[in-house]
Amino acid sequence: MFENIGADLYKTWSEEQRRLEIGRLVEGYRNGLALKVLLQMATGIAGSPEAARDHLVDLIPAEDRHIMVTRQKGEDQALAASFLM
Repeated sequence: MFENIGADLYKTWSEEQRRLEIGRLVEGYRNGLALKVLLQMATGIAGSPEAARDHLVDLIPAEDRHIMVTRQKGEDQALAASFLM
């Protein structure tokens, strides 16, 4: 249920609107938002994990993405790597 919150609204957004909102989520992550929340919300906004990955790679420098992944452990690290590397 919660995975799809806003999905209908996000479908009406332009790519620019999606990128801006995902950029806000990235800023939220830098201010304490959990990485899982960032990835889940980015996926919902972008429409797919692949599209979310494209936005995140464009918005977050490679060094920062590497740090984000290495901070995670186990399955969380694999999930982060699938989106950020």
